[in-house]
Amino acid sequence: MSAQDRLTDALYGLGWSTVKKLPEPVAVRLGNTIADLAWKQRGKGVQRLESNYARVVPGASPERLAELSRAGMRSYLRYWMESFRLPAWSEERIINGFDPKDLHHLTEGLAAGKGVVLALPHLANWDLAGAWVTTKLGIPFTTVAERLKPETLYDRFVAYREGLGMEVLPHSGGTAFGTLARRLRDGGLVCLVADRDLSASGVEVGFFGDTARMPAGPALLAQQTGAQLLPVTLWYDDSPVMRGRVHPPVEVPESGTRAERTSVMTQALADAFASGIADHPEDWHMLQRLWLADLDPAKGPS
Repeated sequence: MSAQDRLTDALYGLGWSTVKKLPEPVAVRLGNTIADLAWKQRGKGVQRLESNYARVVPGASPERLAELSRAGMRSYLRYWMESFRLPAWSEERIINGFDPKDLHHLTEGLAAGKGVVLALPHLANWDLAGAWVTTKLGIPFTTVAERLKPETLYDRFVAYREGLGMEVLPHSGGTAFGTLARRLRDGGLVCLVADRDLSASGVEVGFFGDTARMPAGPALLAQQTGAQLLPVTLWYDDSPVMRGRVHPPVEVPESGTRAERTSVMTQALADAFASGIADHPEDWHMLQRLWLADLDPAKGPS
Protein backbone atom coordinates (compact mmCIF):
# COMPACT_ATOMS: atom_id res chain seq x y z
CA MET A 1 0.00 0.00 0.00
CA SER A 2 1.34 3.42 -0.95
CA ALA A 3 1.82 6.22 1.56
CA GLN A 4 -1.12 8.09 -0.04
CA ASP A 5 -3.36 5.04 0.33
CA ARG A 6 -2.35 4.60 3.96
CA LEU A 7 -3.13 8.27 4.63
CA THR A 8 -6.52 8.02 2.93
CA ASP A 9 -7.45 4.92 4.89
CA ALA A 10 -6.28 6.50 8.16
CA LEU A 11 -8.31 9.66 7.58
CA TYR A 12 -11.52 7.74 6.93
CA GLY A 13 -10.82 5.56 9.96
CA LEU A 14 -10.35 8.71 12.03
CA GLY A 15 -13.69 10.01 10.77
CA TRP A 16 -15.61 6.91 11.79
CA SER A 17 -13.86 6.63 15.15
CA THR A 18 -13.84 10.30 16.16
CA VAL A 19 -16.61 12.24 14.39
CA LYS A 20 -19.30 9.81 15.56
CA LYS A 21 -18.46 10.75 19.17
CA LEU A 22 -18.97 14.48 18.65
CA PRO A 23 -22.17 16.22 19.75
CA GLU A 24 -24.34 16.82 16.70
CA PRO A 25 -24.06 20.65 16.68
CA VAL A 26 -20.27 20.34 16.85
CA ALA A 27 -20.24 17.88 13.94
CA VAL A 28 -22.43 20.23 11.90
CA ARG A 29 -20.10 23.19 12.51
CA LEU A 30 -17.05 21.05 11.72
CA GLY A 31 -18.61 19.89 8.46
CA ASN A 32 -19.43 23.45 7.40
CA THR A 33 -15.91 24.62 8.29
CA ILE A 34 -14.26 21.86 6.24
CA ALA A 35 -16.66 22.50 3.35
CA ASP A 36 -15.93 26.22 3.30
CA LEU A 37 -12.17 25.63 3.38
CA ALA A 38 -12.39 23.16 0.48
CA TRP A 39 -14.62 25.55 -1.46
CA LYS A 40 -12.19 28.45 -1.03
CA GLN A 41 -9.28 26.31 -2.28
CA ARG A 42 -11.11 25.73 -5.60
CA GLY A 43 -9.70 22.25 -6.15
CA LYS A 44 -10.65 19.99 -9.06
CA GLY A 45 -13.68 18.58 -7.27
CA VAL A 46 -15.14 22.00 -6.52
CA GLN A 47 -14.47 23.21 -10.05
CA ARG A 48 -16.16 20.12 -11.49
CA LEU A 49 -19.12 20.53 -9.14
CA GLU A 50 -19.54 24.10 -10.31
CA SER A 51 -19.22 23.06 -13.94
CA ASN A 52 -21.93 20.43 -13.45
CA TYR A 53 -24.19 22.96 -11.76
CA ALA A 54 -23.76 25.22 -14.78
CA ARG A 55 -25.58 22.55 -16.83
CA VAL A 56 -28.28 22.07 -14.22
CA VAL A 57 -28.94 25.81 -13.87
CA PRO A 58 -28.35 27.20 -17.38
CA GLY A 59 -27.79 30.92 -17.53
CA ALA A 60 -26.69 31.13 -13.91
CA SER A 61 -24.26 33.98 -13.26
CA PRO A 62 -20.75 33.25 -11.94
CA GLU A 63 -21.90 34.59 -8.58
CA ARG A 64 -24.87 32.23 -8.53
CA LEU A 65 -22.68 29.26 -9.47
CA ALA A 66 -20.22 30.14 -6.72
CA GLU A 67 -23.10 30.33 -4.25
CA LEU A 68 -24.38 26.96 -5.44
CA SER A 69 -20.98 25.28 -5.24
CA ARG A 70 -20.47 26.55 -1.69
CA ALA A 71 -23.89 25.21 -0.69
CA GLY A 72 -23.07 22.00 -2.56
CA MET A 73 -19.88 21.46 -0.60
CA ARG A 74 -21.74 22.08 2.67
CA SER A 75 -24.34 19.51 1.61
CA TYR A 76 -21.59 17.06 0.66
CA LEU A 77 -19.89 17.45 4.04
CA ARG A 78 -23.25 17.06 5.75
CA TYR A 79 -23.47 13.70 4.01
CA TRP A 80 -20.04 12.73 5.34
CA MET A 81 -20.65 13.97 8.88
CA GLU A 82 -23.94 12.07 9.00
CA SER A 83 -22.35 8.96 7.54
CA PHE A 84 -19.52 8.98 10.06
CA ARG A 85 -22.10 9.36 12.84
CA LEU A 86 -24.77 6.95 11.57
CA PRO A 87 -23.29 3.85 13.28
CA ALA A 88 -23.69 5.64 16.63
CA TRP A 89 -27.21 6.94 15.98
CA SER A 90 -30.07 5.41 17.96
CA GLU A 91 -32.94 3.73 16.14
CA GLU A 92 -35.10 6.71 17.08
CA ARG A 93 -32.61 9.18 15.55
CA ILE A 94 -32.49 7.20 12.31
CA ILE A 95 -36.28 6.88 12.13
CA ASN A 96 -36.78 10.60 12.80
CA GLY A 97 -33.96 11.59 10.45
CA PHE A 98 -35.76 10.86 7.18
CA ASP A 99 -39.21 11.82 5.89
CA PRO A 100 -40.04 10.25 2.50
CA LYS A 101 -43.11 11.12 0.46
CA ASP A 102 -45.16 8.63 -1.60
CA LEU A 103 -43.75 5.65 0.26
CA HIS A 104 -46.77 3.64 -0.89
CA HIS A 105 -45.02 2.99 -4.21
CA LEU A 106 -42.39 1.00 -2.30
CA THR A 107 -44.69 -0.80 0.14
CA GLU A 108 -47.20 -1.74 -2.57
CA GLY A 109 -44.41 -2.93 -4.84
CA LEU A 110 -42.97 -5.19 -2.16
CA ALA A 111 -46.45 -6.48 -1.24
CA ALA A 112 -46.87 -7.63 -4.84
CA GLY A 113 -44.07 -10.14 -4.15
CA LYS A 114 -42.06 -9.57 -7.33
CA GLY A 115 -39.29 -7.49 -5.81
CA VAL A 116 -38.44 -3.80 -6.11
CA VAL A 117 -35.43 -1.96 -7.51
CA LEU A 118 -34.90 1.50 -6.00
CA ALA A 119 -32.66 3.69 -8.18
CA LEU A 120 -31.18 6.90 -6.76
CA PRO A 121 -28.86 9.67 -7.92
CA HIS A 122 -26.06 11.08 -5.74
CA LEU A 123 -28.49 13.33 -3.87
CA ALA A 124 -28.25 14.12 -0.15
CA ASN A 125 -27.56 10.97 1.95
CA TRP A 126 -28.51 7.66 0.36
CA ASP A 127 -26.89 5.78 3.26
CA LEU A 128 -29.31 7.42 5.71
CA ALA A 129 -32.23 6.52 3.44
CA GLY A 130 -31.00 2.92 3.44
CA ALA A 131 -30.60 2.85 7.23
CA TRP A 132 -34.16 4.20 7.53
CA VAL A 133 -35.50 1.40 5.32
CA THR A 134 -33.80 -1.31 7.39
CA THR A 135 -34.69 0.35 10.73
CA LYS A 136 -38.12 1.93 10.28
CA LEU A 137 -39.54 -0.53 7.76
CA GLY A 138 -37.52 -3.53 8.94
CA ILE A 139 -36.77 -4.44 5.32
CA PRO A 140 -33.28 -5.72 4.43
CA PHE A 141 -31.92 -4.93 1.00
CA THR A 142 -28.98 -5.59 -1.29
CA THR A 143 -26.79 -2.95 -2.89
CA VAL A 144 -23.56 -2.69 -4.87
CA ALA A 145 -20.44 -0.76 -3.87
CA GLU A 146 -17.70 0.54 -6.13
CA ARG A 147 -14.35 -1.04 -5.32
CA LEU A 148 -12.26 1.69 -3.76
CA LYS A 149 -8.52 1.99 -3.34
CA PRO A 150 -6.92 1.08 -1.05
CA GLU A 151 -8.72 -2.23 -0.49
CA THR A 152 -8.80 -1.53 3.24
CA LEU A 153 -10.94 1.54 2.55
CA TYR A 154 -13.38 -0.54 0.51
CA ASP A 155 -13.54 -3.00 3.42
CA ARG A 156 -14.35 -0.13 5.77
CA PHE A 157 -17.26 0.98 3.58
CA VAL A 158 -18.60 -2.56 3.29
CA ALA A 159 -18.41 -3.07 7.07
CA TYR A 160 -20.07 0.32 7.63
CA ARG A 161 -23.00 -0.41 5.30
CA GLU A 162 -23.39 -3.98 6.51
CA GLY A 163 -23.55 -2.55 10.03
CA LEU A 164 -26.57 -0.51 8.88
CA GLY A 165 -28.33 -3.68 7.73
CA MET A 166 -27.39 -3.75 4.05
CA GLU A 167 -26.04 -6.66 2.00
CA VAL A 168 -23.17 -5.21 -0.05
CA LEU A 169 -21.84 -6.73 -3.27
CA PRO A 170 -18.71 -5.54 -5.13
CA HIS A 171 -19.36 -3.67 -8.37
CA SER A 172 -16.58 -5.56 -10.15
CA GLY A 173 -16.25 -9.29 -10.51
CA GLY A 174 -19.23 -10.07 -12.71
CA THR A 175 -21.37 -11.90 -10.14
CA ALA A 176 -23.34 -8.95 -8.72
CA PHE A 177 -26.07 -8.95 -11.39
CA GLY A 178 -26.93 -12.60 -10.87
CA THR A 179 -27.12 -12.20 -7.09
CA LEU A 180 -29.29 -9.10 -7.42
CA ALA A 181 -31.63 -10.95 -9.78
CA ARG A 182 -31.99 -13.82 -7.30
CA ARG A 183 -32.83 -11.42 -4.47
CA LEU A 184 -35.52 -9.81 -6.62
CA ARG A 185 -37.03 -13.14 -7.72
CA ASP A 186 -37.34 -13.95 -4.02
CA GLY A 187 -39.41 -10.78 -3.61
CA GLY A 188 -36.56 -8.76 -2.11
CA LEU A 189 -35.39 -5.16 -2.34
CA VAL A 190 -32.39 -3.89 -4.30
CA CYS A 191 -31.10 -0.30 -4.00
CA LEU A 192 -28.70 1.14 -6.58
CA VAL A 193 -27.09 4.57 -7.01
CA ALA A 194 -27.63 4.95 -10.73
CA ASP A 195 -26.78 8.39 -12.11
CA ARG A 196 -23.17 7.68 -13.12
CA ASP A 197 -21.99 4.81 -15.28
CA LEU A 198 -18.79 3.21 -14.01
CA SER A 199 -18.39 0.80 -16.91
CA ALA A 200 -18.24 3.29 -19.82
CA SER A 201 -20.73 0.95 -21.54
CA GLY A 202 -24.01 2.21 -20.10
CA VAL A 203 -27.04 3.75 -21.77
CA GLU A 204 -26.89 7.18 -23.35
CA VAL A 205 -29.60 9.51 -22.03
CA GLY A 206 -30.61 13.10 -22.50
CA PHE A 207 -29.82 14.91 -19.26
CA PHE A 208 -30.17 18.65 -18.77
CA GLY A 209 -29.93 19.34 -22.48
CA ASP A 210 -26.92 17.17 -23.30
CA THR A 211 -25.96 13.49 -23.46
CA ALA A 212 -24.79 11.52 -20.45
CA ARG A 213 -24.36 7.82 -19.82
CA MET A 214 -26.13 5.97 -17.03
CA PRO A 215 -25.98 2.32 -15.97
CA ALA A 216 -28.30 -0.18 -17.65
CA GLY A 217 -28.48 -2.44 -14.59
CA PRO A 218 -31.69 -1.14 -12.96
CA ALA A 219 -33.71 -1.42 -16.18
CA LEU A 220 -32.23 -4.81 -17.08
CA LEU A 221 -32.99 -6.20 -13.61
CA ALA A 222 -36.59 -5.04 -13.83
CA GLN A 223 -37.02 -6.62 -17.26
CA GLN A 224 -35.37 -9.90 -16.34
CA THR A 225 -37.09 -10.44 -12.99
CA GLY A 226 -40.43 -8.63 -13.24
CA ALA A 227 -39.48 -6.39 -10.30
CA GLN A 228 -40.82 -2.86 -10.07
CA LEU A 229 -38.33 -0.09 -10.85
CA LEU A 230 -38.81 2.99 -8.67
CA PRO A 231 -36.76 6.20 -8.92
CA VAL A 232 -36.05 7.93 -5.61
CA THR A 233 -34.85 11.50 -5.06
CA LEU A 234 -33.58 12.98 -1.79
CA TRP A 235 -32.90 16.47 -0.49
CA TYR A 236 -32.03 18.49 2.59
CA ASP A 237 -33.83 21.50 3.97
CA ASP A 238 -32.95 23.74 6.90
CA SER A 239 -33.92 21.09 9.44
CA PRO A 240 -31.96 18.04 10.69
CA VAL A 241 -34.44 15.86 8.77
CA MET A 242 -33.65 14.66 5.24
CA ARG A 243 -36.57 14.65 2.80
CA GLY A 244 -37.26 12.29 -0.07
CA ARG A 245 -39.74 11.12 -2.66
CA VAL A 246 -40.44 7.70 -4.13
CA HIS A 247 -41.50 8.29 -7.74
CA PRO A 248 -44.08 6.21 -9.63
CA PRO A 249 -42.87 2.95 -11.21
CA VAL A 250 -40.93 3.01 -14.47
CA GLU A 251 -42.88 0.67 -16.70
CA VAL A 252 -41.32 -1.89 -19.05
CA PRO A 253 -42.29 -0.95 -22.64
CA GLU A 254 -44.57 -3.48 -24.30
CA SER A 255 -42.57 -3.58 -27.53
CA GLY A 256 -39.02 -3.18 -28.78
CA THR A 257 -35.79 -5.08 -28.38
CA ARG A 258 -34.23 -5.49 -24.95
CA ALA A 259 -31.78 -2.70 -25.76
CA GLU A 260 -34.60 -0.40 -26.88
CA ARG A 261 -36.66 -1.12 -23.77
CA THR A 262 -33.60 -0.55 -21.60
CA SER A 263 -32.95 2.79 -23.29
CA VAL A 264 -36.53 3.98 -22.74
CA MET A 265 -36.51 2.91 -19.08
CA THR A 266 -33.12 4.43 -18.33
CA GLN A 267 -34.24 7.70 -19.90
CA ALA A 268 -37.28 7.66 -17.60
CA LEU A 269 -34.93 7.23 -14.63
CA ALA A 270 -32.78 10.12 -15.87
CA ASP A 271 -35.88 12.32 -16.19
CA ALA A 272 -36.95 11.53 -12.61
CA PHE A 273 -33.42 12.19 -11.35
CA ALA A 274 -33.33 15.50 -13.26
CA SER A 275 -36.57 16.65 -11.63
CA GLY A 276 -35.13 16.12 -8.15
CA ILE A 277 -31.75 17.62 -9.02
CA ALA A 278 -33.33 20.70 -10.63
CA ASP A 279 -35.37 21.32 -7.47
CA HIS A 280 -32.34 20.89 -5.16
CA PRO A 281 -29.14 21.25 -7.22
CA GLU A 282 -27.00 22.00 -4.16
CA ASP A 283 -27.72 18.51 -2.81
CA TRP A 284 -26.42 16.74 -5.93
CA HIS A 285 -22.91 15.60 -5.00
CA MET A 286 -21.49 15.04 -8.47
CA LEU A 287 -17.83 16.04 -8.19
CA GLN A 288 -16.86 13.96 -11.24
CA ARG A 289 -17.31 14.30 -14.98
CA LEU A 290 -20.68 12.96 -16.15
CA TRP A 291 -21.65 14.28 -19.58
CA LEU A 292 -20.05 12.67 -22.62
CA ALA A 293 -18.81 16.03 -23.83
CA ASP A 294 -16.76 16.31 -20.62
CA LEU A 295 -15.29 12.82 -20.72
CA ASP A 296 -12.05 11.74 -22.34
CA PRO A 297 -13.17 8.70 -24.41
CA ALA A 298 -9.78 7.08 -23.89
CA LYS A 299 -10.13 7.20 -20.12
CA GLY A 300 -13.85 6.81 -19.43
CA PRO A 301 -15.38 8.27 -16.26
CA SER A 302 -13.01 10.17 -13.97
